[in-house]
Amino acid sequence: MAAGLCRAFGSLLLSAAPLRTLPRAPVPGPQPCLPGGALAAARRGLAGSAPRCTTDPLWKCRVKYTVRPLGMKKTGGRDHTGRIRVRGIGGGHKRRYRMIDFQRLRYEEGAPPEPFTEKVINVRYDPCRSADIALVAGGNRKRWIIATENMQPGDIITNSSHIGRMAVSANEGDAYPLGALPVGTLICNLESHPGKGAQYIRAAGTCGVLLRKVNGTAIVQLPSKRHMQVLETCVATVGRVSNVDHNKRVIGKAGRNRWLGKRPHTGLWHRKGGWAGRKIKPLPPMKSYVNLPRVVVQE
Repeated sequence: MAAGLCRAFGSLLLSAAPLRTLPRAPVPGPQPCLPGGALAAARRGLAGSAPRCTTDPLWKCRVKYTVRPLGMKKTGGRDHTGRIRVRGIGGGHKRRYRMIDFQRLRYEEGAPPEPFTEKVINVRYDPCRSADIALVAGGNRKRWIIATENMQPGDIITNSSHIGRMAVSANEGDAYPLGALPVGTLICNLESHPGKGAQYIRAAGTCGVLLRKVNGTAIVQLPSKRHMQVLETCVATVGRVSNVDHNKRVIGKAGRNRWLGKRPHTGLWHRKGGWAGRKIKPLPPMKSYVNLPRVVVQE
């Protein structure tokens, strides 16, 4: 058995790198032989049986920021083992990924933490999200951000972390902490923790409302009407997300869904149960990202 494995490994090495070898002297004694099936199985095992990564997302693992579009490899709904994890995905037009900087208050290297302005260069369609994106430039850098509803090339947007005694009169597209904005402001691209980057209110045409500010925190109404409590130092963008008419588009035919990378589902008729009716449910409790100190009752 061992001699057969050694012979199989030697044949693989010879096929991979053909080198000049010397004639081998015959080994005295009986030679162990393997049947063809066993030898083939041994060779297959040596060739490698570990699952290969068929969808290596190199465009997701990039560390250095760039405004250059990156090539994407389609997954077809499959994970690293090659098994389908999400059904209904496959095909579609080729896409390229543009790295979005969701942290609006990102200072340049060596720059003091002061308010800075940027100029909008271009507003364009992004195939990887429902909202439009804008290319802004300021200082010695360029970056992509989520565009607001009325953002146009040539606009000047402000980014600041200062919270004063009086609320600021911000323009659409500016980024300020929630504590610096007046109550009732429409906001988008909201952070859950200071400096983490925008995670909420990023879809096309959505916006939140700053309801009130209490003890260093701010309470925001999300597009789902749910209330969320965050620190007042969390940064948000003033205005509404661009591409407001995204929900009014008409697909028109099945082929357009295939262009978008959506595969067809079953065409059979399914009876709708009770889940399909209208329900009046109370709003869920307020989601808080603030670790408030607990009140200890002393006897």
